[in-house]
Amino acid sequence: MFAGPIFIREALTAPRRLRHYLMRSGYVGILLVLMYTVRQATVGFQDTRFSGDTAAFSSLVFGLFSLLQLTLGMFFATLFTAANIAQEKDRRTLILLLMTDIRSRELTYGKLLSSLLVVGVLIAASIPVFCALRLLGGVTWEQVLWVEAIIVSSVLLSGAWGCLVAYWREKTFQTLAISVLGVVVFVAVTEGLAAVFSDSAIGTWIGWAAPYRALFYVLDPLSGVSSGIASVSAMESVLVLLLLATGLSVFTVARLRVWNPSQALRQSVQEEGEVQTTERKTHRAVWDNPVTWKEMATSGYGRKVVVIKSVYILLTALIGYFILFSAPAEGSLVMGMVSPPTAAFLAIGVISLLLINAQSVTSISTERDSNTLDILLATDISAKEFMTGKITGAVWNAREMFLAPVALIIWMMVNGNATGLTAENLFYVVATYVVLGLFSVMLGLHSGLTYENSRSAIGNSLGTMFFLFIGMFVFMLLLVEARSTFMVQLQSFIVFIGMGGIGLYVSLTHKNPSSALSITAVSLPFLSFYAITEFLLGGSLGVCLAICAAYGFGVVAMLIPSITNFDVALGKTTNDIDA
Repeated sequence: MFAGPIFIREALTAPRRLRHYLMRSGYVGILLVLMYTVRQATVGFQDTRFSGDTAAFSSLVFGLFSLLQLTLGMFFATLFTAANIAQEKDRRTLILLLMTDIRSRELTYGKLLSSLLVVGVLIAASIPVFCALRLLGGVTWEQVLWVEAIIVSSVLLSGAWGCLVAYWREKTFQTLAISVLGVVVFVAVTEGLAAVFSDSAIGTWIGWAAPYRALFYVLDPLSGVSSGIASVSAMESVLVLLLLATGLSVFTVARLRVWNPSQALRQSVQEEGEVQTTERKTHRAVWDNPVTWKEMATSGYGRKVVVIKSVYILLTALIGYFILFSAPAEGSLVMGMVSPPTAAFLAIGVISLLLINAQSVTSISTERDSNTLDILLATDISAKEFMTGKITGAVWNAREMFLAPVALIIWMMVNGNATGLTAENLFYVVATYVVLGLFSVMLGLHSGLTYENSRSAIGNSLGTMFFLFIGMFVFMLLLVEARSTFMVQLQSFIVFIGMGGIGLYVSLTHKNPSSALSITAVSLPFLSFYAITEFLLGGSLGVCLAICAAYGFGVVAMLIPSITNFDVALGKTTNDIDA
């Protein structure tokens, strides 16, 4: 086959795993539960007597599913591809593949398509659900086909970008950070330029490369037609996205053996072959906690991290520029929930938390894959010293991700862009964000300790964070649609919240279950739901207390087992009294 033996092996072995079937059936089940939740939030227990109401419900669900699947597909396509190749590099198995007669084309497309196999199966499993919505009315077959085409082409583009970055960069954190930031910057730039040059041909061409713009056009084809008959087509966008994906993959094929093995590895091999000199080198003094020293005083995550942070700061500055010069109409809200400046702050906050989580999970998974974790376990470092060093290092290395959103919200309040934001509310926002940041750090470390496979650890950690944000967004959107009392909303969302709690329980208690983690899995979705409801009702203190209680308790619940059950988690046999 064109993709070579790597993809053939994955295609043959994937159906043999139980999780392959659980994943696709569970995904369809989640869509059906979400469909039921939307119906209860909008229609309730009333009988639908008019076909127009059924069609309106079908159109609403179809739009929500399309937006959700596009976002999930782009995120996980980038994540799975980048993590898959990064694991090969960390374990030094990529060098073995390069020594075989496998061509660069087979390495590139094999890894790309095998990483996208899971995402492709889930997209294929969702097609019957979309077709069922067509039978309810309000949706045409053309919309179903073009929405799926946009999602598939966007997934291929995101996966091709993650593949390019993974073969290009050496460190796992750099790979994940550049991949995520690259997708965000691409979406922001294409959407922004298409809006700025909307009245010119340049804006039209750039708009073809914007996946969300193309998706919204297919969902509402009448929005771009002033007169005449509207046609549902996204041919230009699909072709442009596929062309970009092809260009990235071809460039990766051409540069794969130039980038790999890396220059640092070649230099180290060359130095080993040279005659060693007798000059005495000056060694740096190590701190009392060597783990903290390694995380804070060395360049263990590569020397290009400053470039990633510069791009992140630039993205934050662009959002600040948008907030400064955006002049929304009085009372205008994004999807009926928050003002445009608040939405921009939430966007940079979500990106920051994902990067913080990526930093923390890779600090463990990289140690495990490079076999340096075994060296640490052979020393007399206690569990408390190890966890303290990793937490301190994660916070230090991601300090810009902690400080930038806080500086942005303070700047918004000073310049009057955050209308109604007082000093008291600012304190609530900062406290909530700090707790969420610590939760991101601890979740990454917890996943790194729990999952021995780095791909599973990264996917579980970032996936859990992403699903938490997606769940909150869906809750807010449906609560706005419901316009009902709290008890009615609670009844309509009880099944969806319960499913989220089960998923969180499976994620947190994979290897080291505890009562505290079980309480976290049960209470966190309900307290998050309460916080969202309180926020939409105009509350502030209640939101802060609910978030801090739910996620703060989760931080402690993950921290205590990581210290007390450190031997069980990592296979270390010690008699540490301090632990």
